[in-house]
Amino acid sequence: MSIRSGSWARAAALACALLAAGCAGFNAGSLQPGVSTLPQIEAALGKPAMVWKNPDGSSQMAYPFGPAGTQTFMVFVGADGTFQRITGVLNESQFGLVQTGMTKDQVLRLLGPSGALWTQTFPRTNTVAWTWLYCAPGNFQNYFNVFFDVTTGLVRSTGQSPVLVGRLGVTPSCARTVIGL
Repeated sequence: MSIRSGSWARAAALACALLAAGCAGFNAGSLQPGVSTLPQIEAALGKPAMVWKNPDGSSQMAYPFGPAGTQTFMVFVGADGTFQRITGVLNESQFGLVQTGMTKDQVLRLLGPSGALWTQTFPRTNTVAWTWLYCAPGNFQNYFNVFFDVTTGLVRSTGQSPVLVGRLGVTPSCARTVIGL
């Protein structure tokens, strides 16, 4: 084996080990509805990226995961502080819930945080775009975009586009995060 291929093999083995370690960092399969508590949720999934407290005492927490952030899960906790359910939100049916006139907070509650590097402002049209990378049907990466009016902060429109960064402009496939459900 040459030095070059040996280095490549070591790098590949290290990448696989890091990927396995990252995937081992969360396991929603250990969570039981009506039984598991907030400390148990955080032990299984880590700290949430965002948390919303509802007037009735319940809460919703956003957990972005996946290769290149292609998945986000919402965890719902009852007023009694116990785990209720977990739902994947970066999908076609959830995107269909985003409507013209919604606020940024309403969109965040539906989809969770967008990729920070993919937020763009378009001064000429007074528009800001939030973008989410997700696994589309057929196991290919796509972008889902929400366009907001900068002045009002309300949704103007939405759109989708493929990720064309693969070899010869082919949309790269993606892997789903298994969270032990």
